[in-house]
Amino acid sequence: MGNEGSSPIDESIPPSTLSGRTIDALASYIRSGQCKKVVVMTGAGISTSAGIPDFRSPETGLYANLARLNLPYAEAVFDISYFREKPEPFYTLAHELYPGKFRPTITHSFIKLLHDKGLLLKHFTQNIDTLDREAGVPGDLIIEAHGSFARQSCIECKASYPDDDIRAHINAKTIPRCYECKGLVKPEIVFFGEQLPAEFFAARGLPAEADLCMVMGTSLTVQPFASLPGMCRDDTPRVLINQERVGGLGGRSDDVLILGDCDDGVRKLAEACGWKEELEALWAATARDGEAAGGEKKEAGGKKEKYTDEELGDEIDKLTREVDKTLNLSKWHDSKVRNESLPTEKASRKHENSSGDLKHVFVGGSKSAEQNGEEEKDGSKL
Repeated sequence: MGNEGSSPIDESIPPSTLSGRTIDALASYIRSGQCKKVVVMTGAGISTSAGIPDFRSPETGLYANLARLNLPYAEAVFDISYFREKPEPFYTLAHELYPGKFRPTITHSFIKLLHDKGLLLKHFTQNIDTLDREAGVPGDLIIEAHGSFARQSCIECKASYPDDDIRAHINAKTIPRCYECKGLVKPEIVFFGEQLPAEFFAARGLPAEADLCMVMGTSLTVQPFASLPGMCRDDTPRVLINQERVGGLGGRSDDVLILGDCDDGVRKLAEACGWKEELEALWAATARDGEAAGGEKKEAGGKKEKYTDEELGDEIDKLTREVDKTLNLSKWHDSKVRNESLPTEKASRKHENSSGDLKHVFVGGSKSAEQNGEEEKDGSKL
C-alpha cells in the first residue's frame, strides 16, 4: 500500500458523517455521542520520540544501518532461521531495546485516554516495545500484530519462560534456554519465517464495527496490517496522524489528514476535544521516579523526554555499533555451549547458555533478496 492508493477526495464532495474534514469537525463528532467505538492502528512513528528507532525509514532506519554490517542481509537479526544458528545479534539489540528503558510518548497516553473515555474498541499495533501497556492500555484491548516483548517462549516446545529470568539474561547479555527441552527462548516477536499471532486474524473484522478509525505513525507498507484501514465502512471517519499521507488515506469523503509529528497531532486533537489537561496529566503520570513530568527537552533518568531526528539517528548508530561489535569479536563455536545458572534463578534449575556471553559469533550463510521477499509475503515483517 504505502503511498499508493486513491487520490485525495475532491473537496467539492461533502463528507457523509463529519461536518467537515478538519480537526474541529472530527472533535465535534467524537464529543457528539455518535462515536462510541474507536479502532486505533499504530506503527513505529508513535515511539520514535521516545528514542526507539523505526525499522524501515530509508537511509535512517535500523535495517538501513544494519545493512552495512557483516550480516548476510540486514533483516537477518529478525530471521528465525538465522536466530536458530546465531541468536547473539538479536540479543545484542534486545539488550538496548528491552522495555523499561523508555517512557511512553504522549501519543501512547492519548490511546489510554480513549480507553478512559470508554471509546477504545481495539488498538492494533505493529510495535514490539509494549509502551502502550506501560501507558496503561489494558492488554486485552491490544492486538500486537508483530508480537512484542510482553511474553517469551521456547522456539521448539513452545513452553513459556519466566519474565524475571529473561530480563536477567537480557541485562547480562546471555542467551536463555528452555528449562524443559533446552531449546532457544525468544520474546514472542514475529520473526521472518513465522506466522502472525492468531489474535490478529481473529480481530481483523473489528474495523468494520468502528465508528472512528485512527491511523498513527505507520507507513502502511506491510501486509496484512496495511489492509486494516480499508476494512472500515465507507461512511466511517478515518483520521491519519502521520508525517506523510499513506495507504490511500485521504481518498474517502470522511477522511481527515493531520500531517506532521504524532505527538503534536494528538495534542491538537485533544485540545479540540477539550481533553488537553487530562491528556497531559496522563502523560505526566508515566514519568518514573527522578524523571521530569513534562518539558520535552529535559533529561529524564538518562533518557530524553523527546528525541530529535538527529538524536534518534545517534541511537540507531549506537545499536548498529553494538551489533557490529558482537559480530566481529570472534567466531561462535557450538562446542562452547554450556549450562549456567543466573543468581536470580533457583539453584535447582539447570540453565543452558549457548554462548555464556555475546563473544562467540561467526558470520556465515547467505540469502537472496528473492528468498527474503518470499518470507515477506507471509506478513512476518517487523
